[in-house]
Amino acid sequence: MNALQLQGIVKRYKGDTVLDNINLSVESGSTLVLFGPSGAGKTVLLRLIAGVIDPDDGTVHINGQDMAGVDPEDRGVGMAFQNFALFPHMTAYKNIASAIEVREPVASKLDAAVKSVASLLKIDKVLDHAPRALSNGQKQRTALARALVGSPSLLLLDDPLRNVDAKLRFEMRIELPALLAEQGTTVVYVTQDYKEAMALGDRIVVMNGGRIVQSGSPADIYLQPANVDIARQFGDPVINLFDVTPQQSSAGQFVTLSDKAIALPADLPDLNGRSCVLGIRPEAMQFSESTDPAAIPATIEAVTPLNEKTVTLMLTSGGREILLSRPAGNDDPQTGQMHVTFNPSAIHLFDRETGVRIPAVGSSAAGNADYVNSTNKTDHIDTGNIEEIA
Repeated sequence: MNALQLQGIVKRYKGDTVLDNINLSVESGSTLVLFGPSGAGKTVLLRLIAGVIDPDDGTVHINGQDMAGVDPEDRGVGMAFQNFALFPHMTAYKNIASAIEVREPVASKLDAAVKSVASLLKIDKVLDHAPRALSNGQKQRTALARALVGSPSLLLLDDPLRNVDAKLRFEMRIELPALLAEQGTTVVYVTQDYKEAMALGDRIVVMNGGRIVQSGSPADIYLQPANVDIARQFGDPVINLFDVTPQQSSAGQFVTLSDKAIALPADLPDLNGRSCVLGIRPEAMQFSESTDPAAIPATIEAVTPLNEKTVTLMLTSGGREILLSRPAGNDDPQTGQMHVTFNPSAIHLFDRETGVRIPAVGSSAAGNADYVNSTNKTDHIDTGNIEEIA
């Protein structure tokens, strides 16, 4: 059963459309992540689900019930924000209790509910503290406790980890999925951090310009991005992107990189002479012997150890940059002239003009991902700073 169903949602402000025909469903007990840049419409969509604002068109159903005319406090929704939004004159206990004290007049039940969720979030020792006496991590947990205390059927989290330090952010990425699973709550989670989206989401919905541009599992989004922008946004170090023009030979289609013919996967459509962008993720590249006919010569410029991996920056003979990522602990070269190769099956191909992914024959627009273009328009995607490799 779907805990949340949005159909044809449109929202405008002063003539500007900020949500454009949003269609979305969230299964009960799952976590859906809304990902995208500032201004994509994520927070507006969250506020609309909560009932703080109304759509200009479309419907919101929560647990099968149409929310038209239903006040926010009657929707069974909990919400936490990136700025904590705690009442400064109340203790942590009273902040948490404020979410349910109107509908839970029995003091003993109210007390039990507050202490239970506080214990779950490990803030039971600071319930008598005012917000000013709490650390950012404790403030964040207090805000989450207030959102969870009423056992909402739907929990809306608006970038709640943005204002906490890196250590706590990492810890909460691990703790939150277990906590939410224990609660059995359906979650819609907003973030601009792709690592957070990958760690927390059962499904990720990528938004841009008030529209959904791709929806799928974390693996779908990463392995089969719908366009160049999404390919750039998911991955660290960033994907390598090069302008190419596929050609046809008796052996099949290929592209030329540094005067080396690189075979393209056989299941791609006929791309002969079409302006394309080739993407290859740094972890899909490897050092190779110069005798490999597809090996690209490159000079090592810098080697950066990043704890679990080592990133090598190289320049081709034409001065183009290539990033190669390997697990830490490998005896990788540090300087000099090297050769690199990659498996053609790891290639991503995009149309150079639109930036849209070119799918294999017989597959959907984004492979296994559920590609969504809710207005059936093709936008121009920024493919700047991508150059023919030489």
